[in-house]
Amino acid sequence: MPKIKVIIPAYNEADSIGFVIKDIPDIVNEIIVVSNHSNDDTEINAKNAGATVLIENNRGYGYACLKGMDYIANLEKAERPDIIVFLDGDYSDYPEELTKIVAPILNENIDFVIGSRVKELREKGSMTIPQIFGNWLATTLMSILFRAKFTDLGPFRAIKYNKLLELKMEDKTYGWTVEMQLKALRKKFNYVEVPVNYRNRIGVSKVSGTVKGAIFAGVKILGWIFKYSFKQ
Repeated sequence: MPKIKVIIPAYNEADSIGFVIKDIPDIVNEIIVVSNHSNDDTEINAKNAGATVLIENNRGYGYACLKGMDYIANLEKAERPDIIVFLDGDYSDYPEELTKIVAPILNENIDFVIGSRVKELREKGSMTIPQIFGNWLATTLMSILFRAKFTDLGPFRAIKYNKLLELKMEDKTYGWTVEMQLKALRKKFNYVEVPVNYRNRIGVSKVSGTVKGAIFAGVKILGWIFKYSFKQ
């Protein structure tokens, strides 16, 4: 059976992280929660729920993901996974749908899978207007510039571990998701989207919940797209 590890970046998700970990299916070999400079009980609650807990004091979504990847890279070869799943710690996604996310990799030899937060499966209010518009703009630009078929930049995603290493991920903040998608396109990876349910998160979003966060995220995402549009 392929080894699957989950990386969960988490900043002050004490109220939700236990629910997220509890709902992750048993096919996962290890759950890695990366506390991104949390100052609440995120770390304690994650550890009590059975996760491996890492601490990344540099604030940023990408910093947390890279910390998780660095941990995995330093494991014994036999302990490294076949598949990495990225999942948010706010309980907006349905962790039990992880089986849907990894199925195309396991059954169809797909390299990369995005959980697409389609409108008909989204709880009312679970995505803000700036989020919806930003997703539409980013995926439309990727369609025009790279002939991509993405409809979302959803954080719930799975990728073969060896393919993830090929991407040489580097973004430290909000550009992480779009960087992965752009580099997967550049590498001509096989990819697919899987519709997933999406609900209102527990707590306040650190990105879409503030004007500053939404603007900064938008600038980062568009920056990656235009950077890659000029690359040969």
